[in-house]
Amino acid sequence: MRRNYKVLLLSLLLAFASCSFTTKKFDNPDKDKLLIQVITFVLEQGHFDPLVLDDTFSAELFEDYLEIIDPVKRYFYESDYKDFEKYKLTIDDQLKATDITFFNVVHERMLKRIEEAKEIYREVLSTPFDYSTDESFNTDYENTGFVKNRKELKERWRQQLKFSTLSNYDDLKAQEELAKKNDPSYVMKTEQEIEKEARQSTLKSIDVYFNDNIDDLEREDWFSIYVNTIVEEFDPHTYYLAPKNKEDFDQRMSGKLEGIGARLQKRMDHIKIVELISGGPAWRSRELEVEDIILKVKQEDEAFPVNIVGMRINDAIKYIKGPKGTKVILTIKKVDGTIRDVTITRDVVELEETYAKSLVVKKDNMTFGVIDLPSFYVDFKDYKNVNAAKDVKAEIERLKEEGIQGLVLDLRNNGGGSLPTVVDMAGLFIKEGPIVQVRSTGEAKEVLRDRDKSISWDGPLVILVNEISASASEIMAAAMQDYKRAIIIGGKQTYGKGTVQNVINLNNMLRNNTSGDLGALALTTQKYYRINGGSVQLEGVKSDVNVPGRFSFIEVGEKDKENPLPWDEIDAADYTPWESYFDYDTTIKKSKERMSNNNQLKLIEENAKWVKSKIDETVVSLNYDKYKAGLKLNEEEAKRFDALTDYKTNLTFDSTKYEKALFEKDTTDLKEKRQRWHETLSHDIYVEEAINVLEDLKMSYPVKKVAATSVKK
Repeated sequence: MRRNYKVLLLSLLLAFASCSFTTKKFDNPDKDKLLIQVITFVLEQGHFDPLVLDDTFSAELFEDYLEIIDPVKRYFYESDYKDFEKYKLTIDDQLKATDITFFNVVHERMLKRIEEAKEIYREVLSTPFDYSTDESFNTDYENTGFVKNRKELKERWRQQLKFSTLSNYDDLKAQEELAKKNDPSYVMKTEQEIEKEARQSTLKSIDVYFNDNIDDLEREDWFSIYVNTIVEEFDPHTYYLAPKNKEDFDQRMSGKLEGIGARLQKRMDHIKIVELISGGPAWRSRELEVEDIILKVKQEDEAFPVNIVGMRINDAIKYIKGPKGTKVILTIKKVDGTIRDVTITRDVVELEETYAKSLVVKKDNMTFGVIDLPSFYVDFKDYKNVNAAKDVKAEIERLKEEGIQGLVLDLRNNGGGSLPTVVDMAGLFIKEGPIVQVRSTGEAKEVLRDRDKSISWDGPLVILVNEISASASEIMAAAMQDYKRAIIIGGKQTYGKGTVQNVINLNNMLRNNTSGDLGALALTTQKYYRINGGSVQLEGVKSDVNVPGRFSFIEVGEKDKENPLPWDEIDAADYTPWESYFDYDTTIKKSKERMSNNNQLKLIEENAKWVKSKIDETVVSLNYDKYKAGLKLNEEEAKRFDALTDYKTNLTFDSTKYEKALFEKDTTDLKEKRQRWHETLSHDIYVEEAINVLEDLKMSYPVKKVAATSVKK
């Protein structure tokens, strides 16, 4: 069964929901058993849709845990699997009895196999690889079985290590050819020397991986993995925060990150970039993009890089992040298959760079505004002064001073945030009324309302979304769509996360804790629903104007995750749609017609399909000539998409008067950051279409007002 991995930066996807538990005494002197006792109790009492711990649960947990600790099947034998299999239907009984026999048996065997693996990889890397052999390697580990004996295991390691070394070999050959080109008198290394150096690089990398990561894992680290696998069976957003991870979480919530300024996610055995923090080192480099895969990491004072393919994400991060001013060299695999080294100078990344920002757009003789909102951020200790709704309201006022005639709210790539904040923000665009409905198991639904009758913006409104706009972004888009207050432009649907999490400090469950820190649990406690009664769970928010994008064919949504909660619906809230100042239906029709005939969008769709085809390729050649030919073919195929970056809109972008005044006394490169943002948007066909829609809406105003009617099922 395929596993899905957590985004590096743990965030409160909606809010710190309240959650109460019946009083129970936990007094097991064994810390591991105590943790199991507390975790199972909290899941049973607090989860929105608690699972029954039965044989079905046990079988799922059995398969998932083995896949988590041996994802590429290079430790365990088929005989190990058969030994473990006798516990397949009894793990549920063990959990109920706070018995951890299954974990102990697997853990002891794992430690033994790790020591054997060290011998095997050193044996393999002591012998030269023959890159003229016509053989291939399948990276589809999910459908790969366990080996039967040591000979088969060594062969699996040999193929994996040859695959890892192949890129080193190619890099060294390219370096030699470049050195010869630059200096004709340069004596190039022999094929044998290049092959040996490539192998040594891989050996150094994997030695570091085992010495610095695997060998440093203590029993409690392995047990944390087991506990997290248990809780993830309940849904994708319920996860365990071990004490160390909880410390990292608390540090990240403080507002600063020290490193390269990128959020990472593990997908199968690859570490992928899922977001670049505006103003951060990675963002400033202009060489990294979302969906890039990090293959290797090298410190500036090291001779060899560390291969992080297959590494746990927390272990990989140890190599990537580092003190301000130090350099790290990342070997990146681009979406088009090309591989390159990128040098990043680490810095302190202020999370304020992810706050709302705005700009003015000129088209012909009309003026529009764009507000970019990366997340629905909030400081719960200082909500009045630090929250996204407050900042968006301020940006609206600044844009109104510029005389805007329409507004774009850009929620693309916005993964969510605070529930109270999105309710307040939606209220900026309507007079008053319900924004979202929230339901807990066994309790009546709660309708969260905007009670402030003031409206910050009553003009034309467009909201931009994409497939990874999630959670609070979906609440905002859904509410504006249900009120018929805004036109939603984006992919076929948004992410589809319709659940609310509560972060619970497990130590608070104990009256007298003498066992040490137990960590915390992010627990799904509620589901939220649109005011029309439907859920965004799995289905997301469907765009009024569906346009293709880079994520159109990639499995990134809730429906593609492991163990998602189902879609359902409840009764609609009592709400009154926005009075029909604008001709939405005609405007949407005109936009769809423009989009269907747009060559740039057709090319974007072709590129998205091509990217998906590359992701789906799991068989790679271990023959160097064929490997090199494949890289060259990818580069040639990618050239037909160069026009995507050449595209230029007919729009003019500028900062607000408020920001221009800040430029005069700025010491944080604010002007440069804004100029780069403006340059990016000048190539953005989605913003261009959003402005076209605003123009159409403005020209349709005012149409004959239609009497508002209350909607309630």
